[in-house]
Amino acid sequence: MLIEFSVQNFGSIKNKQTLSFEATKDKHLADYYIIPTKIKGLKLLKLGLIYGANASGKTTVLMALDFLREIVLSPKIEKDMPFEYEPFLFDKKTPDKNTIFNISFIQNNIRYDYEVELNKKAIIKEKLDFYSPNKANVFTRITNTKKQYTDSIVFGTKMKKNKNAEDILKANTLWNNTVIGGFVKTNIEHKELKDVRDWFYSYLKPIVHTRENIFFYITKELEIYNKNHIVNILKAADFGISNLTIETKKEKLSHITMYVMKDFIESINKENINKTVSKKDMGIADDDTMLQPKVKFEHIVNKEKYELPSEKESLGTQRYYELAGILLLLIKNSSMFSIDELERSLHPDLFRHFLLSFIVNSKNSQIIATTHNREILNDKDIFRNDVIWITDKDKESATQLYSLSNFDSSVIRNTTSIYNAYKIGKLGGIPNLSNYYIGIE
Repeated sequence: MLIEFSVQNFGSIKNKQTLSFEATKDKHLADYYIIPTKIKGLKLLKLGLIYGANASGKTTVLMALDFLREIVLSPKIEKDMPFEYEPFLFDKKTPDKNTIFNISFIQNNIRYDYEVELNKKAIIKEKLDFYSPNKANVFTRITNTKKQYTDSIVFGTKMKKNKNAEDILKANTLWNNTVIGGFVKTNIEHKELKDVRDWFYSYLKPIVHTRENIFFYITKELEIYNKNHIVNILKAADFGISNLTIETKKEKLSHITMYVMKDFIESINKENINKTVSKKDMGIADDDTMLQPKVKFEHIVNKEKYELPSEKESLGTQRYYELAGILLLLIKNSSMFSIDELERSLHPDLFRHFLLSFIVNSKNSQIIATTHNREILNDKDIFRNDVIWITDKDKESATQLYSLSNFDSSVIRNTTSIYNAYKIGKLGGIPNLSNYYIGIE
C-alpha cells in the first residue's frame, strides 16, 4: 500500500510536492476509508481525489508516479538511451537540475522508503531503506557520470553479504538503470529487492489516461473472474443490463492498426531485455487477423431479451463497464489504480456511486484519481477532508499540491460548505477566467 509519494522538478512541478495517503486522526467514516496496518500508529487511506484547474498539474502528479514505476520495471538495455520526460521548464536553472522521487509503501507488512535522483541521461543517486521495526539501509547507489557507469552499490550492514551476487547486480545496473531495474535483469535472490519489485509490478498499476480505451484490457482481465460480478455491478448502476456475453472472434486488422502494431512491437524489442517479440507473440496471425473479445450486453424490455454489441452502447455504459472491471480487480485483489479524470462520461450520481462502491467493498486497495466533479464536495457525510487534494499554480507557474486537511479552522469549520468554499476560490485550484467578450471584428 502507498504511504506517501513526493516529486521534484518534473513537468509542471518545480519544488518538492508530496501526496500522502496517511490518515489524519479524524474518525469520520474511519471504518470505510481507512486501511489498518501492522505498523504501529500507521493508518492509510483508500482514496485520494485531486481537484484543480486545467493545466494546474493534476495529471502531472499521476504521470510522475507512473514514470517512477516505468523506470523500475522497464530498465534500459543500452546506456545511451535517455529518459523521456521534461523537468520544470519555466526557470532557466531547473532544466540543468536533477529530478528527485521519494516513495514510501508497505509490502509484506514491511515499510520501504525508496529515493531516486536522476537526469535525462542517468540515475545519479538511489537509496532504499526498510523498517524491521527500526529503520535500516538496504542499499545506497552512486553513479560516476564522467565514466558513465554505476560507481558503487553499497548494501547496509543488516543485509546478508554475497560478494558474487553484488558484483553481478552492479554489472547489470547500467548508469541509466535503477538498482531494482538491474535486479530485474539479474538471476540472484534478494528478499528486499524482490519485495520492492513485486510492489511496483503487482500492486501499483499503470496510469489510466483520460482518453485511453481499456475496454480490451478489462475484458481480457475478466476471463479469470465470474462475469456475474460485473453484471451485478452494472445492475446496481441502473444501466438496464441483465446479462453480458463475451465471445472471441477472428478479425482482420486494418492497415493503420497494423502500422501502429508494427511500431509498437519494434519499440518493445528495443526495450526488451530477454527476448524478441513477434506478431505471433502479440496474437496476430500471418494473415493479419487477431482473436478479439467481443462483449454483448443483454437488456430485457417488455419481457423480451435484446443483445447489443458494446460499440452500440452509450459512451457512459462503455466507460462504466471499464470502471466496473477496475472495481472488481480492486475488490478481489490488493492493488492501486491511478485514474485521470475519473468522472469522464459519468453522471455525477454515477461518479458518487462508483466511489462509494469502492470505499465500502474494498479492503487493501487504493485509488488516486483526478477529477473536476465538485458535487461530491457538497456532501460531507460521504467524504473525509484528508482524501481531497488540490493543485494550484504559484506566481512562477509551478504546481502546488495540498490537502483539504491542511486548512485550519479559520478557513474550514465543521459547518463550512466545502463545495461553496472551493467554488468561490477560497481553497484555490480554480481557473481565473476573464470576461466572455472576445474582440473579433
